[in-house]
Amino acid sequence: MRAIVHERFGAPDVLSLREVEQPVPGRGDVLIKVHATTVTAAEILMRRGRPLWGRVILGPIRPRRRLRIPGLELAGEIVAVGADVARFVPGDQVFGFTGFGVGACAEYKCMPESASLELKPANTSYRQAAAAVDGATTALYFLRDIARVRAGQHVLINGASGSIGTYAVQLAKYFGAEVTAVCSARNTELVTSLGADHAIDYTAEDFTTRRNAYDVIFDAVTASSFRRCRGALTPRGCYVPTTRLRNWPIAGWTALRGGRRVRPGMSIDKRAALASIKELIEGEQLRIVIDRDYRLDQIVEAHRYVETGRKRGNVTISVTAET
Repeated sequence: MRAIVHERFGAPDVLSLREVEQPVPGRGDVLIKVHATTVTAAEILMRRGRPLWGRVILGPIRPRRRLRIPGLELAGEIVAVGADVARFVPGDQVFGFTGFGVGACAEYKCMPESASLELKPANTSYRQAAAAVDGATTALYFLRDIARVRAGQHVLINGASGSIGTYAVQLAKYFGAEVTAVCSARNTELVTSLGADHAIDYTAEDFTTRRNAYDVIFDAVTASSFRRCRGALTPRGCYVPTTRLRNWPIAGWTALRGGRRVRPGMSIDKRAALASIKELIEGEQLRIVIDRDYRLDQIVEAHRYVETGRKRGNVTISVTAET
């Protein structure tokens, strides 16, 4: 089968399209014919071997053998199942998250039936379904489960035009919040079309100078910090970052101290969240934003574009023509 492989860390040019052995499902596995995948900011970091502490997982000098085919999100068709599989049957159209197993940038991918995998929304293409995995489930997890956003709150989304951010704007509105979206001027029309009540151009205004304004600041790109955002929070507001380990000890301190808090989290098991996202998409409550689509043999170009930091929503990779 064809797959994207990288045997060293570095620039997009370390990626190459090769013929590799097709995986064989075990007793509890499903074999998926991948129709579409994506390129995410997380994959850019993994390809570069950054941050350096992440090489404990990725590999100290070069990518570990099992991590040499990238790809975190996928949508495709199940073509074979192991003897013990009861949840899926061949012919099922699915979408899912490979997690630390990566490997979605290939024509076939094996996953356990218990993995973060769900029947894809009936009203989406494979490309759309692949683009509705990590960003959507991450936004749902942080807004619903960590921040516990509710009607009447004022929520600010920092990085509102990215993959996580475009879903976060819509979900915060769905939960009944007043939403302020932070993005560049060229993306204000996009975020308002997704439901944002207000848009702030970060190149023209620093949202952290607004005092006691937001019940929740969701930092979808972790471009700010609790120290900078603290004054912009209401007295019992919370700052919710998606990454950075340094936020965990700060979270403990703010929990003991009371008042404004840091609430970090880690969205890994996405199976239940995918079912919720599927329901929302089929109910036409979520719009999927796709910036650009590339073929599998254009993976280097796709990585270069995502690395600019200027993508709007999602960048997809069509693995087959049936997307």
